[in-house]
Amino acid sequence: MTSYKDQQAWKDIQQYLPEKFQLNENNQPGEEWWDWKGNNIHLDTYRNPQAKIKVILFHGVGTNGRQMSLILGHPLAEKGYETIAVDMPTYGLTQVNPKQTIKYDDWVQAGSDLIDAELAKDDRPIVLYGLSAGGMLTYHVAARNRKVKAIVGMTFLDTASKQVKNAVSTSPFMAQVGGFFAKIGSHTPFKNMNIPMKMVSKMDTLVNNPEALKVFLKDKTSAGNSVTVAFLNSYLNYKPQIQPEDFSTCPVLLTQPEHDRWTPLALSEPFLHRIKQVPVEITLLKNAGHYPLEQPGLDQMVDEIDQFYQKVL
Repeated sequence: MTSYKDQQAWKDIQQYLPEKFQLNENNQPGEEWWDWKGNNIHLDTYRNPQAKIKVILFHGVGTNGRQMSLILGHPLAEKGYETIAVDMPTYGLTQVNPKQTIKYDDWVQAGSDLIDAELAKDDRPIVLYGLSAGGMLTYHVAARNRKVKAIVGMTFLDTASKQVKNAVSTSPFMAQVGGFFAKIGSHTPFKNMNIPMKMVSKMDTLVNNPEALKVFLKDKTSAGNSVTVAFLNSYLNYKPQIQPEDFSTCPVLLTQPEHDRWTPLALSEPFLHRIKQVPVEITLLKNAGHYPLEQPGLDQMVDEIDQFYQKVL
């Protein structure tokens, strides 16, 4: 599959979104391919030479770039932004170099390199958005690439925290035992063994609509995806280039869904409270789940993010 035009999953998912967030033949994003270290990375783009700001959108471990386009890429494009939603390697339609074992570190480097690639085209400011694990990815990328002007996350999870590991895994037992075996296995031939993300994480809390969840879990390019032992270990043990106490790159906004059953506010607060050198804001999205399908949280999210970007720039 080389185009989302040929994928049914996102078309089924969007039926659970308000009509204004659904895409049709006339407003679907452009699709581009970016060659990164032998990986053919898929980008959903709403290019706009008149836009004053570029937004790069990162998904998490249960979503993909097209699902980011649905809830934010297209709505922000309607407000005049240029948006780029990335399919990180092993997710979405991105084609992975078969000779490469993808690790979370590669996600961080790819995000940083994409910023540089976009800045090579023009000097418009670049801001980031990330859903779920993509929220912390915005921080990790901004800690590596200081050219970022603002970051927004749906959650900021410090996976070094035992509390966070226990809360987001299927059980505290899986968090500890699974993490231990991932660490050991990443140094053996088992490092390339695939593990379904729904086995190790609370993927059943991705959305609060049971029927929509079934569609997500069947989608091998998002919530139904598997990752390698090597990726899982690198994700759980990644160390950012800058600790939050020293982070001074740009302002931070957390858009916390009110009814997030996977990553409630209490899991992001300890990390965000450590950031002192730049402004940190938190906004609660009313009635919304982890991947929000609900109003008024969706409209609120788009408006709050728009106002935040405009304010910091």
